[in-house]
Amino acid sequence: MTDNARILDQIVEEIEGVIAKMDEHDLEAARDLIAREDRVYATGEGRSGFQARSFAMRMMHIGYTSYMMGETICPSMHEGDVLLAISGSGKTRKTVEDAEAAKKLGVKVIAVTSKPESPLAAAADAVILVPGRVKGEAGGSIQLLSSLFDQSVHIALDALCLMISRRDHVSDAQANANHANVE
Repeated sequence: MTDNARILDQIVEEIEGVIAKMDEHDLEAARDLIAREDRVYATGEGRSGFQARSFAMRMMHIGYTSYMMGETICPSMHEGDVLLAISGSGKTRKTVEDAEAAKKLGVKVIAVTSKPESPLAAAADAVILVPGRVKGEAGGSIQLLSSLFDQSVHIALDALCLMISRRDHVSDAQANANHANVE
């Protein structure tokens, strides 16, 4: 990348670089943990929390019962449920605590992280490795903090939802019927 390149082009190039390093088998392993009858929970702090919310929303659109951890209407998890937990470092205290507690209950845990040797990954049944730079790391991105990780996670989780919708034969029209149509 040159200093003369458009910032948008540089950002897209960075995201393409992360996506190219991802193993699609990670998404397939996560997909295989999620069945139609499962309740799906999502957790993450900060911008990872926004990505978790996006995932939970899209899962609702494709017909799943989904919840965001920490919300007042979130019921307790039970054996057989699924928790998708996002932390770039894999060390975010609340996210790791949620994953470890879920695991003790017999919940299937999917970790989304850039650190395969992290406590979050250790608590997971499946790990979606997103090798984007996270806050506190030097180099690897022109962007601030963990923006590259967050952007790449959004794309990866949209791909996961697309895989699930195709497996379950959910059309765009069916997903749209579950979408809030507020004008």
